[in-house]
Amino acid sequence: MTTSLKVPPATRRPALFWASVLCVGALVLVPLWMLLGNPAVLRGHPLLPALLVTAVVVGLLWAVLLWRRRRASRKRSALRAAGAWVGRVAVLALVAMLVWLNPFAYQQGVVATGSSPKASVADELTAIVMRPEGAPATKGLVFYPGARVEARAYVDILKPAVDAGVLVVILKTPLNLSLLDGNQARGAMVAHPEISTWTVGGHSLGGVSAGSFALSNQDVDGLLLYASYPLDSMRDRAGLRVLSISGSEDGLSTPGKIDASRELLPRDAAFVEVQGGNHAFFGDYGPQPGDGEPGVGRDVAQGQITAATVAFLTGIEGG
Repeated sequence: MTTSLKVPPATRRPALFWASVLCVGALVLVPLWMLLGNPAVLRGHPLLPALLVTAVVVGLLWAVLLWRRRRASRKRSALRAAGAWVGRVAVLALVAMLVWLNPFAYQQGVVATGSSPKASVADELTAIVMRPEGAPATKGLVFYPGARVEARAYVDILKPAVDAGVLVVILKTPLNLSLLDGNQARGAMVAHPEISTWTVGGHSLGGVSAGSFALSNQDVDGLLLYASYPLDSMRDRAGLRVLSISGSEDGLSTPGKIDASRELLPRDAAFVEVQGGNHAFFGDYGPQPGDGEPGVGRDVAQGQITAATVAFLTGIEGG
């Protein structure tokens, strides 16, 4: 007589168990990879690090629960099993979103022509504040970064404006998505009552937020758009000066989109197209997926961007 070896039921691992192990690994390893591997995460708005730490804690607690129940065998109804699978798929989708939120970190490049190290740079919890040396500034710029771009990536390109006497506040937006707090510029303006003339600006998605803020706040005197355009018509926004700077090789905010935005902006809005410039040249964070191939060097393009920016900001007078 022959006997067959049977695996004890307690050692059989259903597919749902291994799905749980996968979720635990994703919840712990992916946030740790982001926290330890990308310095932009900890240098940015505190919301993203808080979410990542929470994910790690949840993953570790789930791991403890799996360990305690490692020998238990529970039968689930079809409905409960389906719900458990949906929950695990949702967890993996959440982790995938965290990966997508991993920001483009600052990559030191060539400082734009005319910039100097004179500016005072303060790295605060939700903003980078750059103050000019010498006489107190009376003009200010609040700047919204592009989606998933670290605020520090705009320090070098905006330094010439500070050297020209303009206070510059670069916002650290929640999850590096300016649309999550489009009114964030108000806090920066309140914090600097000495400024009498305010411009708001932004790159890409940040420009969308800047445009919406300028449209609904009459105490904003200027709007500076870097490779961006508004969502709503600003044609009747009285007293607002606008400068739109774009790149001829931009693969995201394409020349066609910029041209179409003329109908949304005030009739006297000024447009500057940097020949050969692309989307990523408006900051220092490296190449960006979907962007066009540049036709000029980064230093040449950024020299044109900063020159136009300084002329615009210093020429604005309060309303």
